[in-house]
Amino acid sequence: MIQTDWIWGLVGGLMIGTSAAIFLLGNGRIMGASGIIGGLVDRSGLGDWADRVAFLAALVVVPALMLPLYTVEVSTNITSNLGLVIAGGLLVGIGTRLANGCTSGHGVCGISRFSLRGIVATVFYLLAGGIAMVLFRHVLGVI
Repeated sequence: MIQTDWIWGLVGGLMIGTSAAIFLLGNGRIMGASGIIGGLVDRSGLGDWADRVAFLAALVVVPALMLPLYTVEVSTNITSNLGLVIAGGLLVGIGTRLANGCTSGHGVCGISRFSLRGIVATVFYLLAGGIAMVLFRHVLGVI
């Protein structure tokens, strides 16, 4: 049987890229998930709160709608250590705020627009992720 897992990555990438383009063309703003959430949390985005809530709802609903398409169980290889998952989420949130954007804002939208800031941010968060993986998995053995 031919390995076809890469097709799901391709489909997901096309969906993210298409949604980023539609968001930019429709709203004139970059589709950065952290900025969309941040605008609701710090109340700076209340002027377009309905768009923000609809976007966040779609982030939850669309994957749930895709579940029937999976014919085999998908392994995420996530750790069962809940404290580590929470710490990782907090560190991602802090890094997102420090970088003034997240993977969708810098990685998808920034690189596609040849934004130097987006390219540099993407290089640094990929390096930080790689270093964290080596440290936590291979040195400390916690994941």
